[in-house]
Formats: sequence, structure tokens, C-alpha cells
Amino acid sequence: MLKDSLDIYGDDMHEECGVFGIFGVEDAPNLTYYGLHALQHRGQEACGISAFDGDKLNTVKGEGLVTEVFNQQKLSKLKGRIAIGHVRYSTTGGGGANNVQPFSFNHYTGDFALAHNGNLVNSRELARYLEVRGSLFHSSSDSELLAHLIKKEKSENRRIDNIIEALNMLEGAFAFLIMTKNRIYACRDKHGLRPLSIAKLGDGYVISSETCAFDIIGAEFIRDIEPGEVVTIDHHGIRSNHYSLYQRHLMCAMEYIYFARPDSDIEGCNVHSFRKLTGRYLYEQSPIEADVVIGVPDSSISAAIGYSEASGIPYEMGLIKNKYIARTFIQPSQEMRERGVRMKLSAVRSLVKDKRVVLIDDSIVRGTTSLRIVRLLKEAGAKEVHVRIASPAITHPCFYGIDMSTRSELLCARMSIAEAAKAIEADSLEFLSEESLLKAGNRSELCMACFNGCYPTSLYQNKIEEDK
Repeated sequence: MLKDSLDIYGDDMHEECGVFGIFGVEDAPNLTYYGLHALQHRGQEACGISAFDGDKLNTVKGEGLVTEVFNQQKLSKLKGRIAIGHVRYSTTGGGGANNVQPFSFNHYTGDFALAHNGNLVNSRELARYLEVRGSLFHSSSDSELLAHLIKKEKSENRRIDNIIEALNMLEGAFAFLIMTKNRIYACRDKHGLRPLSIAKLGDGYVISSETCAFDIIGAEFIRDIEPGEVVTIDHHGIRSNHYSLYQRHLMCAMEYIYFARPDSDIEGCNVHSFRKLTGRYLYEQSPIEADVVIGVPDSSISAAIGYSEASGIPYEMGLIKNKYIARTFIQPSQEMRERGVRMKLSAVRSLVKDKRVVLIDDSIVRGTTSLRIVRLLKEAGAKEVHVRIASPAITHPCFYGIDMSTRSELLCARMSIAEAAKAIEADSLEFLSEESLLKAGNRSELCMACFNGCYPTSLYQNKIEEDK
């Protein structure tokens, strides 16, 4: 049965995954390996690469970071000019080896592999639909559903027709890569919730969740895949089909705020520039007299620089992140959790002692991390800590592939801003407005459901029940 999981050990949000694919390029699997390195921030629990060596589909995957799963010996098993890769953080379906992607499937029309970023809100309904028609699932991941839907379609149809029919049955957020012997299909949900872009590399093509992965292998960005679009890449080049007439550009706001790398461009907007502008607007909206501006590393640094530039208050590296803490650091007790935060972040005492600090962060989920950081700064001698958040207050859970708490666990769903400030022991607390968020990206719309509860899709009953 498909199920959801929550990270109970921290306040950080996690994105489900990143996808990467290459067609028509020598050493495609090796280049995919480098592409996955660039996307490692999107998922650290598992990764994998599938490649066609001409006739046979080969896959290497496992739990762990890219450097842990792959070595030269394993990469040598992957040959060919076509490959797809995946990095994963588990949300729907949880962890475990069975849920590591790409998934491989045998079919009389030809073997194929599939990789997915996002979350399907009608996964349980689709699973029941397929189960009564004889489908057997090898994982608890909703990503597997698309493959079974494709396989169930009429055998006389072209593969692209089967894919289009299957995509029209999906509801939610997704970016899919489907690889056959001779081509790659790249698909994006009709709401445009998850990013997916195409680049040129020599005579071949590259597809990635983020444009930063193009730079690492020297590929040249062509365009974003449009919402509701299926792009077919083969020896004929690029062909486009739109499977839905309903199309919106509702990119997840958290891609800009938190998930994407600063050097990525998402739908024409550089992430670093976006975050700097949120910091500027945050100062205009919520000024404060202070001595120093500090950003929570790493995703809040750009916003902190923007706040500093707008305010004239000096920016300092007042918090240092230890990047060598194991991602699987399990803290079974409250004492160990506290120690884990101190291992992950440390305050630079000489920069904050006797100072009025403006602490810039990208978001507040449960508030536990914010509380620990405020305490850390005050224990280091900070006279005041004024928290400024470069996004609106999170008041609703996400059902589209972000590992976020149920509403009852969200700090700002249960408290006013004044109460939340007291809970995290800040001297003041302010959030960026939705209007300023849109302005920073020069956007007319984004998915901001976690801020305002306006979900772009229907929410199925099982999701509502899980939130009670």
C-alpha cells in the first residue's frame, strides 16, 4: 500500500528528488553521474542510473549519496549513448531499496526505465484501479503507477499515445523521464509545479530538474519544458506534444525559496537573484535597527545579503555550517537532537557578542530549529535576535512532494506571529508577504498552497484523512 512518511528528527523540509537524462552522447552514464552530483541537494537518501548499451537495459542504484552508491567499477557496467538518473529523498512510499529509482520494466513492446520527481495526490485511487486489473507493484512508491498505466493501455497504440493517455489520469505534481531503447520522453505536470529543462550537448540532448546540472557537463540550455507537455527526444531531434489543454505556470514557490541551487535558473528567473530580492523586500516591509545581519546557511545567505544591502546593516558570517555531518545522523533523544544542531551549526562568538542581530531564514516549519538557532546566538552573547523570514508563514501542509508536517505540527498554523516569536524566543519575528514573493520573481502566480491553503489540484479523501 502506498503511504506517506515524515521526518520526525528535524525542522528542515526535504524535496522528493531530482531527475537527469542524456540522449545521443558518448559516455552518457558517466555524464549522468556528474549530473546527479549537481542535483545531490535534491535528495540524499538514494540514487541510481539506468542506461541502454544498444540493446540491453542496465541499472545501478542503491541507498546513499552519489559518491557512496557509485564507483568506477559500478559505472563501468553502464554503457551507451542514452541514460537517465535519479536522486531521492523519500516522501510518498518511504525509503527502502525497493523504492530506489530509476525503475526498470519489462514489456513485450520493449523494456523501459522511469524516473520521477514529485507526488501524485490520487495515488491510492490509481493503485486500486490498477490492482483490480491485475497489476502487481514492486515498490510502495507512487512513481511506479505511471509505468503500470502505460503498460495497461491498448497494445496497438504508439508508445507516445499510451503515455499521453496515462498522464491524463495523473493528478498532482510531477516531472517524469521515461527511457526506451531509442528515445527519452520528458513529461511535466499541467500545473507546472515541478521544474524540468532541456539543454544541447554536442549532437545530443540533456534533461534536468535544474539548470545547474547543465553547467557541470558543459551543456547549453535550450528551454524549459512547458506545463502539460511531453517532449520526445530521439535521433529525429526534439518533438513536442501537449497532453492537456489546461496549463498553468504554478511553479512551487519553495523551489525558489529553499530547494533549488542559487546558480539554477527556474523558468527564466535566477534563484540567487530571486532570493536577494526577497531580502530587499523583507527589509522594506519589516525594517529594524540592528548591528549585524546573519543568514542561516546555506539557502538563506542570498536573502541575508539582500537585506543587508537594502538596510545598510553589515552582513556577517555569524553562523558556520559543518558540512561533514552525516545526513543520516539519527537523534533518538532530545539531548542528542540538541547536540546534533550544535554539531551542524555553530555561532561565531566574536561577531555576535553584544550585537543586535537580524537573523534571516528562508522559512519556519515546526519552529524547533529556529528556537535552537536563536538560543545558540544568545548563548554566544547576542544582545537581541530579530528573526526575519524570506517567505510567508507556512500554515498548510504540502501534498506535492515536499516532506512537510501535517497542519497540526506547523508552528504558524497554531500560533499568531507574536506567539510564534515568543515560542522561538526571538525579540521580534516578521514574514515576507505573498505579494513581495511574487514581485521578487516577476511572477503573476506561483503555487503558494503551503502559505494560503489554495491548492491547485483536488485533494483526495485519503490525504484529508491523513491530516486529521
